[in-house]
Amino acid sequence: MSPGRARTAGSGPGLALLLVITGAVGLLASWMITLDEFKLLEDPDFVPGCSLNPVVSCGSVMESDQARVFGFPNPMLGLVAYAVVGCVGVSLLAGARFPRWFWLALAAGCLFGVGFVSWLQFESLYRIDALCLWCCLAWAATIVMFWYTASFAVRNAFLPAPRRLRIFLDEFTWVLPLLHIGVVGMLVLTRWWDFWTG
Repeated sequence: MSPGRARTAGSGPGLALLLVITGAVGLLASWMITLDEFKLLEDPDFVPGCSLNPVVSCGSVMESDQARVFGFPNPMLGLVAYAVVGCVGVSLLAGARFPRWFWLALAAGCLFGVGFVSWLQFESLYRIDALCLWCCLAWAATIVMFWYTASFAVRNAFLPAPRRLRIFLDEFTWVLPLLHIGVVGMLVLTRWWDFWTG
């Protein structure tokens, strides 16, 4: 079936495994942060194990207003979202095929996720002035799953795109998350340049 006429689509093992792995990584990060959140509630003097120095300070991030955007700790949202992504990956490995609306909904969810973590990155770097290692792990997982899910939707004509873009994504999807993570890494490096090089 040609991409332009596709109404349902499964994926090869590559995307399926990627969704399982990124979902599991994001779930692990969300779970670890949630455990530390509970410990912080029990003991206000608790220092998370990933609070290593003034910059890499998970406790500072957890105690910020940005850590509870929707009125509850952000990682609780991650526990649900990353679990859903992982389940989609497992379903694809089992041979499931999903309709166009499902792939568009998954791409939209990943778009929301990457937009949310981009905002959190800005807040961490320029407002909270601290990084959380578990958050960084979740950021990387979200960036990777977004680009590969969007690429799949474009390549299967679930999203309109020029033919040249589809051809590019067939071979070079990996470039996009690599560049994205590289830009975030450079921002982190330059934001605390004096600290890293001091």
